[in-house]
Amino acid sequence: MRERRFGRLGWKVSDVGYGMWGIAGGEGGWTGVDDEAGDTALDEAVRYGCDFFDTAWIYGRGHSEEMLGRLVKRHPDRRLHLATKPPPKDRTWPSTRDSQLADVYPPDHLWEYLNRSLEGLDRPSIDLFQFHVWEDAWAHDAAWQDTVSEMKERGLIEGVGISVNRWEPWNILQTLSTGLIDSVQVIYNIFDQAPEDELFPACRELDVAVIARVPFDEGTLTGTLTRDTRWPEGDWRNTYFVPENLIPSVERAERLAKIVPEGMTMPELALRFILQNPDVATVIPGMRNLKHVRANVAAGDAEPLSEELMARLREHRWDRRPTAWSQ
Repeated sequence: MRERRFGRLGWKVSDVGYGMWGIAGGEGGWTGVDDEAGDTALDEAVRYGCDFFDTAWIYGRGHSEEMLGRLVKRHPDRRLHLATKPPPKDRTWPSTRDSQLADVYPPDHLWEYLNRSLEGLDRPSIDLFQFHVWEDAWAHDAAWQDTVSEMKERGLIEGVGISVNRWEPWNILQTLSTGLIDSVQVIYNIFDQAPEDELFPACRELDVAVIARVPFDEGTLTGTLTRDTRWPEGDWRNTYFVPENLIPSVERAERLAKIVPEGMTMPELALRFILQNPDVATVIPGMRNLKHVRANVAAGDAEPLSEELMARLREHRWDRRPTAWSQ
């Protein structure tokens, strides 16, 4: 497993990390969860050298954090970097231009969920504490600034991050200028290339680490979805892949499939596209079983894609705007 520097925090982290939403289950999550399979996949990832794990309290209402805490105990000889997120108090994903910081992340709420996460992870401190939604209008509000600064001063967190709302990579630029943000988690993949325009240069200038999330476009870039794909009742993908999203997503994946090199899978191509960018510190695919772990780790060890192929992938950029279903 290759390592990259995690911005100004200076950590050395695996270039392929682990996104833990999919293995947590629970309300509003992914169906088909199996804790035994999830624990096995987590252990295998550690054995391959994965050392960056991204979770959130809302993933299984604390269950994902508990799984991660147990993972750390099973591997006491390994330095694993743990990143989590407190949920917005108003339980609204994403935030909107009308959202007020006092309704989403008041100080008492941040402290409450920091303590919940510390308890669930069974750790005295957390490496990276990330806001799960964000509005750049909150950039200079002392309420969040003072709170995370005190958390750092007390040694309860080492770094502060923001997970940027879907398809809004611009919605953090003012906040970065405060100097209080150590990392940015953003959707970046073959379709979603917009972070390269303004966000990545700003992160480069300020030495802010970039975490690339949703590398497979919630499944589209695995090449396995069809126009008729449906999921069990209660699976959040049914609300995301509504017809107006599913059909054009599948059509674009079909066009992309035509240029996937022989002997390479679409998921491998998707990961290698992301890792081609030196601005990315780590990418966090969801990995629900051993097959996913082994395939994704192998992609991280592969050689760079050719300039010709990268140029063709650039043509698949898809600029989208948030909608009622994009969450």
